Amino acid sequence: MSASTSIRIGQELYDQARQDAIVEHRTISGQIEFWARVGRAALDNPDLPVSFVAESLASMAEPRDKALPFVPRSGVK
Repeated sequence: MSASTSIRIGQELYDQARQDAIVEHRTISGQIEFWARVGRAALDNPDLPVSFVAESLASMAEPRDKALPFVPRSGVK
């Protein structure tokens, strides 16, 4: 179990997180944590597009039991 800490954020950011959390099937705190991870990874990897960073982090959070194995293409025919 992870520890939790209360923080203050602006109402506008909270409202945006609530809206996105519904769409993304996350809790509000989970949405804000996701945004924080994306921001941190984007800052650590400025050469990568933010959309790539966000999609990569989201895919890492998906359950692996439904993942399909990677099958490389055998080449252009």
